[in-house]
Amino acid sequence: MPREKSFLFRVRQALPDLHPAEKRLGEFVCDFPGELASYSAQELAALAHVSKATVSRFIQRLGYENYEEARRHARAERETGSRLFLSTSTDASATQSVKAHIAQGVANIEATFLAITDTQIDAVADAMLKARKVWVIGFRSSHPFASYLQWQLTQVIENIVAIPGSGETLGEHLTSLHEEDVVVMFGLRRRIARMDLLLEQIEKSHAKLLYITDEGAPFLTSAAWHCHCQTLAPGPLFNHTSVMALCHLLITRCLEKAGVAGRIRLRNIEALNDSLEEL
Repeated sequence: MPREKSFLFRVRQALPDLHPAEKRLGEFVCDFPGELASYSAQELAALAHVSKATVSRFIQRLGYENYEEARRHARAERETGSRLFLSTSTDASATQSVKAHIAQGVANIEATFLAITDTQIDAVADAMLKARKVWVIGFRSSHPFASYLQWQLTQVIENIVAIPGSGETLGEHLTSLHEEDVVVMFGLRRRIARMDLLLEQIEKSHAKLLYITDEGAPFLTSAAWHCHCQTLAPGPLFNHTSVMALCHLLITRCLEKAGVAGRIRLRNIEALNDSLEEL
């Protein structure tokens, strides 16, 4: 069954054929779709500097019966995590102070680690160090965190890989998942459409799963560990400070628990870097 067209898809598709006032409204809604989800038709008209009649015609051109139907669709789409829906026209004209960004980053870290215990971090580190293989997966905004975690843990965990690589598909990797493996999945907003299918496949493999998401993701009962990272921000983008803090903690704990074997591997890596004159 084809997926329902998103609210923003409808707006973008209609834009070329709209009358000037409707087009101005459409462009405003594309920039700040959350305004429609939050305000009445009259309030939206005032924000976009158009008439209420223009709002009514615009909504009908998008294929909705009335404004409330369009607003319900926009509200539902806001739950998918698009940052566009969290930005407002007021935000666009304001500059947040450095202090505000720092304060929110600190608050995100504190809120995140209220729900993560030393016992959980120890369990994850032990599992990764003992695993047959560690797989790290992340798409979109999650991808750089997956790459960073894999790159740092390579210093202490020999058999670790970030997938998929350039030009690769997941199938050629997932077929090798084993119950003695650990999978670290980053699922930060916005998650890919087929995330549920991917998580189901990991569950079928019986590999232990560490699922790292933003605070809006529903709790995944099939995961061995699910860490929710708070990503609130004063500006138009998500603040991922807590995600990096969690990565740092996991890496450090693995290095600590690796003991003598870990230190020997680190020494060997540094010796090779020196001999190859790479650094």
